[in-house]
Amino acid sequence: MSASDLQPITRALISVSDKTGLVELGKALSLRNVEILSTGGSAKMLADAGIPVTEVANHTNFPEMMDGRVKTLHPMIHGGILALRDNEDHVAAMKTHNIGAIDLVVVNLYPFEETVAKGADFHTCIENIDIGGPAMIRSAAKNYGFVNVVVDASDYQTVIDELETHDGKTSISLRKKLAAKAYARTGAYDAAISAWYADQLGEEFPERLVFSGTLQQSLRYGENPHQSAAFYSNSEVRTGISTATQLQGKELSYNNYNDTDAAFELVAEFDPRVSGPTCAIIKHANPCGVAHGATLADAYKTAFACDTTSAFGGIIALNQTLDADTAQEIIKIFTEVIIAPDATEDAKAIIATKKNLRLLLTMGLPDPAIGGRMIKSVAGGYLVQGRDNALTAEPELKVVTKRAPTDEELSDLRFAFTVGKHVKSNAIIYVRDGATVGIGAGQMSRVDSSKIAAAKSLEAAQNAGETEAWAKGSVVASDAFFPFADGLLAAADAGATAVIQPGGSMRDNEVIAAADGAGLAMVFTGMRHFRH
Repeated sequence: MSASDLQPITRALISVSDKTGLVELGKALSLRNVEILSTGGSAKMLADAGIPVTEVANHTNFPEMMDGRVKTLHPMIHGGILALRDNEDHVAAMKTHNIGAIDLVVVNLYPFEETVAKGADFHTCIENIDIGGPAMIRSAAKNYGFVNVVVDASDYQTVIDELETHDGKTSISLRKKLAAKAYARTGAYDAAISAWYADQLGEEFPERLVFSGTLQQSLRYGENPHQSAAFYSNSEVRTGISTATQLQGKELSYNNYNDTDAAFELVAEFDPRVSGPTCAIIKHANPCGVAHGATLADAYKTAFACDTTSAFGGIIALNQTLDADTAQEIIKIFTEVIIAPDATEDAKAIIATKKNLRLLLTMGLPDPAIGGRMIKSVAGGYLVQGRDNALTAEPELKVVTKRAPTDEELSDLRFAFTVGKHVKSNAIIYVRDGATVGIGAGQMSRVDSSKIAAAKSLEAAQNAGETEAWAKGSVVASDAFFPFADGLLAAADAGATAVIQPGGSMRDNEVIAAADGAGLAMVFTGMRHFRH
């Protein structure tokens, strides 16, 4: 590092909304005889702590006005930040206009995101859009060669340590890092404002789509070891994987995050106050077993029985508090992750005996009715769509066969179609007595999915010591319409007695006739649930 890379801090401007660590920073700067300029509440807190501080209005000789909207937007401020100290013309202009250099800018912004999250009215949100703050941050970041910019209280100590190491000076490498972080912060801030404004105008897909994320965790690798990966959270206020607290176990991997999110979103479809205890077991983002139960332990055991092979090394999602009985059942095989709203102390102690088993608690369930965006990158752009938040309870089910489903069949049909929403297309789901008994996922042919699901139901029965496939006497759901009768007939051959599907095929009449011929009851939902 050359001597020119090091720049002294002699004057700082501090204007923060979040005052965490402010006094400690002020004291450290004051001990190094750094002149501190500040505004409003920041200046008062520093002064009350006995730290010498100059109000910005006294520095600029221009009063704060318009309810604080205008206070730092002044040449004495921006000239002091933007001036190039090695440019003779800039130095001359500073001298002519009596502009003092500002070497450190500490600013965090009005809490716009938090204000929106609290549901504030339009006017209040507008008033929480910071103007002077982003202007100072961007000015300081642009002039990183001479100016330090700090937008996060977690960086205060880093700056203090650097001043200690370099005798009151900071390095170019630190200033570059701080500048990059500053631009990321103002970019995210503007993205939040843009998204809020589009929402206020009812624009689901505005002309320019901007979004941001905050790094939560750098991951060991992505789906495969040769792929890099990280987990970012966004500003969406929604319970789930991003809000979970990990109590124990190894660090989550990319695939863990993906599969755990899929599991929790599925189980959240079943409100425990309505559906009772429910468990979903996920493998490679597909459910291998989902079930209701009289108890959570019963729900787990029944879900597990659907596919005991695939459940090994899977993700378990529960719709209510994990109890000791359920925990005792879960630890009988290797499981990657358990995610639940909460856990009893006894359950935590049982899970703790498996030190690598990750336990995530969320203190709630995601609301399946909440919308939001789903984003997928493609070459040169993004595909953006709304979350599939349509619920099976919403559409009016249309009976299209001579025989209507019984109440028991109808309950299982709704359950099967809801599970199908979370199974990769083409999806076929057999359900009996509130539990999946066979799942066919991700096949190019719906007939193949039907056959695989039927084969799985036979395998599940044999694993339980029975000879007759569990699909016999079940109902079946298809995530999209049957284009031909063959897929439906495959389900009938497997022993299904009732069918739920979207309908809408050019050959619906043929499929309905085939269902009538097989004595099946069939309902149309009018909506499909493709999942790719």
